Amino acid sequence: MTRRVLGPFNRVEGDLEVKIEVENGAVAQAWVNAPLYRGFEHILRGKNPRDALVYAPRICGICSVSQSVAAARALATAQGLTPVPNGLLATDLSLAVENISDHLSHFYLFFMPDFARPVYSGEAWHADIAARFRAMTGTAASPYLAAHADFKHMLGILAGKWPHTLAVQPGGSTRPVEAQEVIRLLMILSGFRRFLETVVYDAPLEAFAEMTSRTALDHWAQASRGDLARFWRLSQMLNLHHLGRAEDRFMSYGSYGSHAAPLFRSGTYHHGRRADLQAAAISEDASHAWLRQQEGPRHPFAGVTLPDLDRPDGYSWCKAPRLNGEVMEVGALARQVVDGQPLALDLVEHEGGNVRSRVLGRFIEIARLVPAMEGWVKALRPRQPFCETVNLPDEAEGAGLVEAARGALGHWLRISKGHILNYQIIAPTTWNFSPRDEGGRPGALEQALVGAPVRPGEDDPIAVQHIVRSFDPCMVCTVH
Repeated sequence: MTRRVLGPFNRVEGDLEVKIEVENGAVAQAWVNAPLYRGFEHILRGKNPRDALVYAPRICGICSVSQSVAAARALATAQGLTPVPNGLLATDLSLAVENISDHLSHFYLFFMPDFARPVYSGEAWHADIAARFRAMTGTAASPYLAAHADFKHMLGILAGKWPHTLAVQPGGSTRPVEAQEVIRLLMILSGFRRFLETVVYDAPLEAFAEMTSRTALDHWAQASRGDLARFWRLSQMLNLHHLGRAEDRFMSYGSYGSHAAPLFRSGTYHHGRRADLQAAAISEDASHAWLRQQEGPRHPFAGVTLPDLDRPDGYSWCKAPRLNGEVMEVGALARQVVDGQPLALDLVEHEGGNVRSRVLGRFIEIARLVPAMEGWVKALRPRQPFCETVNLPDEAEGAGLVEAARGALGHWLRISKGHILNYQIIAPTTWNFSPRDEGGRPGALEQALVGAPVRPGEDDPIAVQHIVRSFDPCMVCTVH
């Protein structure tokens, strides 16, 4: 039995370190460390509550809209404010642009280049995959980057700028969309759909979203020339569906639209059973974090985030969030499974959450989300209000729950005497990359790494790389 420390990981946002114990050519145990402390919760204490709209997006330059939306929703809940319809549509569109952009960036820039590595040079498929997906020089890079840049122009129209927009507010958006801009948004979406349907899917988005089984995926992939079909065929050859499975407990806060009629439902899913989300049952356990001791797991409203490097059991700056004491996996796959999307359910029911199903979950989501965005743009009503403003109470609390690209993101805010008394954040990667809790139960990634093969002579096991990247980690969010 040997132990190795892996890291830093390239093409990962922020710092990540993974310690593995290898026995009989496979990972027997794993410990995941987020080695950078940031302390946004401490920074926000004592500030004017509205300052969260300025500070929170700076948590991350990749998912800043998600952080803005979570902060705005926490303030809206504290104010008892519902965004006006135009503001809700504009915010949903901004969030969707960011999330879809993240999904595609993950695939083209972070995940697929790993298959161009020399470790696979002896495989018959390697030359073709390397020519297509090698980082920055592969033939996929140019069309993807051009389409991505055009798509991101939507955020200029909807949010004024990206990242760190201030347009997202508790009552909607301060960036009203004019009639001619509606036409421009539809033109951008049309061009982006064309890229997706010709380059990525080689199929109409609606046709892909209507697939219900792995058998249907196999038939599509045999005839498709799209990049996603390349991945599906590659995943079959490398058995990626046997790699990186955790407990298969999935959670989603629900996303887009009103709480009464969301595009993607909230809830949990485990072994064929879906349940409603009980947000009051969320807790954070700091027993294995370099953070000040607290009396057992706490709900975020009562959470404490203060550093303590002397903690004897600490090995990460990341807390261990739990729902009813259970480890939960979050992300695009979780969203689609909780919502009951047939193809996602078929993948999980037969194979569980794994490297392949996590990647497919993102593309199921894109195929459903882009047509929905077209409808949201058409529903915008120029010259009608985009934002409403009300006074902020001196004493209040509110939670902002949103689905970022990587999964469930929550902001919990308590206001006292007109200032922030407590502000706690649980990011998606905090859920997925959590350390052990007080009962010794590993987090989702720590579980998913167990059983990963380690080839003779491998200093940086490629299977570990695939599993880590399948979660699309954002470590700067993880440590707040």
